[in-house]
Amino acid sequence: MGLNFMEHILILTHDPDGTRDWWVKNLGFREGDHPEFGFPVHWLYIGDQDVVHIGKANHSDHQNEYLRPGDDSAAAEAEANAGSGRIDHVCFNCSGIEEFVERLETNGIKFNERQAHNQSLYQLFFMEPINGIKVELNFPAAEAEKAGRTASRTAADAAE
Repeated sequence: MGLNFMEHILILTHDPDGTRDWWVKNLGFREGDHPEFGFPVHWLYIGDQDVVHIGKANHSDHQNEYLRPGDDSAAAEAEANAGSGRIDHVCFNCSGIEEFVERLETNGIKFNERQAHNQSLYQLFFMEPINGIKVELNFPAAEAEKAGRTASRTAADAAE
């Protein structure tokens, strides 16, 4: 038994179309097929895998009931309708750091770069502005070095 990969995240937002457009424009997701749930959703894909699901927060009683985890108590219903609270960040394993940096800079997205604890991991961090979700992109450090990237900080700096 073990975890294999991240299946998907669901973002419930006041602006589903704007959220979809931001993730597609800035990260290169593509919108794709999804089942009919009886309420509007967008599913964003990496290759053949849907990984970001987007819906309108509190769209309908039907949607809220569908998303409820199953406990029929009033407290569980209120908690389910409130969601899981703050998502600190979502992380994607990536390649093509030069293309990502160019896309972010072209779109005016400010980002930080970090070398992770002397690992072979190089990270870009930035905020998705519509819902305030921190996004982390992880690249092989060798790719970042070959592209001439220099970290603005290291994980050791963050610990100080």
